[in-house]
Amino acid sequence: MNEYKNLIKSRSARMRILAMLGWLPDKAMLKLQYRVKLHRKLNLKNPKRFTEKIQWYKVNYRNSVMHTCVDKYDVREYIKSKGLENILIDLYGVYDSIDNVDFNLLPESFILKSTDGSGGINVFLCNDKSALDVEKVKAALQVGYKLKKKHPGREWAYNGLKHKIIAEKLLVNEKNPEAGIDDYKIFCFNGEPKCIVVDTDRYIGHKRNFYDTEWNDFKVTSDAPACDREIQKPENLEEMLEVARTLSSDFPFVRVDLYNVGGKIYFGELTFYPWSGYVQYYPDNFDFDLGEYFVLPENN
Repeated sequence: MNEYKNLIKSRSARMRILAMLGWLPDKAMLKLQYRVKLHRKLNLKNPKRFTEKIQWYKVNYRNSVMHTCVDKYDVREYIKSKGLENILIDLYGVYDSIDNVDFNLLPESFILKSTDGSGGINVFLCNDKSALDVEKVKAALQVGYKLKKKHPGREWAYNGLKHKIIAEKLLVNEKNPEAGIDDYKIFCFNGEPKCIVVDTDRYIGHKRNFYDTEWNDFKVTSDAPACDREIQKPENLEEMLEVARTLSSDFPFVRVDLYNVGGKIYFGELTFYPWSGYVQYYPDNFDFDLGEYFVLPENN
């Protein structure tokens, strides 16, 4: 995948190329992307790998609730419906466009994100409003997926989302603010957590570790190196896993992203197609191990 990015370094250029290929049927496009990014043939008829099953999921699984869950604003109602309003990050405002944001009314630190973004697209962190270049922020957040436009990775759940902007409280790593907060990505299959991916040092040298639900290190790496220091097991890990079970119970697979700041759990997002299914795991057999957990539903 990194070779692909090295070949076409500009993200906007990659998005333009994908947009130009919008006429390709989904299956053909996914087979092309899988071959380019992972250098192997995609098996959609009898997928075994987790990365293959994610592509199958894009093409075949349809659940209208997924649209709600991937919308960064609408998902708040889904969280409330599960009785978990207490894990929502404080919301400062929701706007039809970045031009409607009144920065004067926002606190000194905040986060802005588009409701239809995925893969980290259209997210802006403000640590100090006094140093903010508002015009640069507006330019960075102007681009959103247009209504009814196909997602470049053919991620069905994002198709047709309305583009809005939300402002939320910025969570801070008090011990090391420059590093950013740790992100716990819990892979859940039919409502049961099986793997916890922990992203650390996001802004000072991104690291990523893989654990089972007992906090045993899988000794797996992907597109980010493993952290060279011990990552402590959260004291409230069981509570986090229970939250993940509750939020994932409606789907064959979903990744539940949570933050844990000062012992309090916060909701991050729900992701149905982690890294769009284009990740090379080391060792390679981990792709098959995750794939065994992923029991594909009947085509619906």
